[in-house]
Amino acid sequence: MTRFLDRRGFLSLAAATAAACRWMPVRAEGRDWPTRTVAPFVEVEIDSGRIRGGHSRGALAFKGIPYAGPVSGGNRFKAPPPVSAWSGVRDATMLGPPSLQGPGTTYGEHEPPYSEDCLVLNVWTPAVTDGGKRPVMFYCHGGGFTSGSGGQNIQDGAHLAATYDVVVVACNHRLGLLGYLYLGGLAEEYSSSGNQGMLDIIAALTWVRRNIATFGGDPGNVMVFGESGGGEKISTLMAMPEAHGLFHKAGIQSGAMLRGLAADAATETAHRVLAALGLGHRDVRKLATVPAERLVALQLGPAKPGEWRPVMEGRHLPRNPFDPTAPAMSAAIPLLIGNTHDEAVFFEQHDPQFFAADEHALQALVRERVGDPAELVLSVYRRSMPGSTAVERAVAIETARRVGNDTVALAERKSRQSAPVFRYRYDYSSNVPVPGTSWTLRACHASDIAVVFANSEIRDLQGDGPGLAAASRAMSGYFANFARNGAPSAAGQPAWPRYDTRRREVMLLDSECQVISDPDGAERRLWQSLGLI
Repeated sequence: MTRFLDRRGFLSLAAATAAACRWMPVRAEGRDWPTRTVAPFVEVEIDSGRIRGGHSRGALAFKGIPYAGPVSGGNRFKAPPPVSAWSGVRDATMLGPPSLQGPGTTYGEHEPPYSEDCLVLNVWTPAVTDGGKRPVMFYCHGGGFTSGSGGQNIQDGAHLAATYDVVVVACNHRLGLLGYLYLGGLAEEYSSSGNQGMLDIIAALTWVRRNIATFGGDPGNVMVFGESGGGEKISTLMAMPEAHGLFHKAGIQSGAMLRGLAADAATETAHRVLAALGLGHRDVRKLATVPAERLVALQLGPAKPGEWRPVMEGRHLPRNPFDPTAPAMSAAIPLLIGNTHDEAVFFEQHDPQFFAADEHALQALVRERVGDPAELVLSVYRRSMPGSTAVERAVAIETARRVGNDTVALAERKSRQSAPVFRYRYDYSSNVPVPGTSWTLRACHASDIAVVFANSEIRDLQGDGPGLAAASRAMSGYFANFARNGAPSAAGQPAWPRYDTRRREVMLLDSECQVISDPDGAERRLWQSLGLI
């Protein structure tokens, strides 16, 4: 994968190089920060004990709730154990610890330090113990499978819950080597490994089924959704037998994942991890005593031992999520899926030279990325984007390669099943400058997170341009109503037809939305002819 800065790193760089940039997410100091939980405080009883939450931006918030037990020590690389009950009242007004990961990669407000024991979740709801049957919107955070947090401020669920009368849940779970090291090929004791991060999410969904009625939610109407790596987690859940029945609708934002990691490749990675730690294949159990920080350092070091993503080990993930077909077990799950118009701007923002490319540089880039078909790719994009610059075509080509093609492939495979698919393209253009260039982020990767959560006023990639509030009302409304009844709708915006391979109708999400039949059709046919869709 091309290297890129995390969102915090990017925006810090933006501030350093462009003093006029006003959109840096900030970690508030002192007692006052936008997503804090305040009095009057509220107590509720869940199956593991009593907790105290409070009010936040029009909703009730309960944060840092344990949904499973410790996963350190002897529980490392294993399925999450049940949570232990507690006595007294547990404080749930502050975020819990994010998963261990590289430094500076999350920015929840007033989060505690990273921890191996990170299995906590947050709930935002309009009311508790009122007998409500509200739809539940369960969010998986982005950051691939190696970084991120359910406490990220722009995905705070208070506004979404209060505005649309829904219950919002977000969880932390194991990441990277601690979440996806596969040891099942080396020791039976670790037969559940390779997908322990995904099993954490399933444990959180199981918690929702047992407890969400206390928070006014309907355990029979749960939508799982996520952006980027979160979307990849949703793709994976749809192919995991243990997740079947725990959710009823799905949303994938810029994170379609077609294939998992083969067990033999994952076993080779395990051998390399052991060797790097001076251990042999008979020393697997000794991994439980290695300091967790050393494992994370190995994961991030220059000699990375392998990939960290869900493993097709035959039990928890018996097949590729969406290759060659959509999983039959999720045939009845309606799907909302899409990507942003300019995904690639985010991934290329570390390199100002990318945004200075001329035709010669574009040709070199495309030859490097696609090989022999480069001239065909270039000719199709020249015809389909008349009057465009070389950089605009580079962004379009890289957007298709990185995110768009898999989005189309997954949507088309899922559309052949019984449940409806609704496909979108997010088009709202951010005014945040790309440091060292004349570009702005436009509709880049992850610029839609605050928008879908109705948090567009919290400074981030979406900027603060005209029409942003309307775009947020449209996107959040479509998502919330899809969670409610499986059909996306938004006040004052057009009806959203289901996606099929005959008309290929796509909703273009912006301050004024519109439905287009087969946008970027020439490009889609190109990539399909190359076997890349």
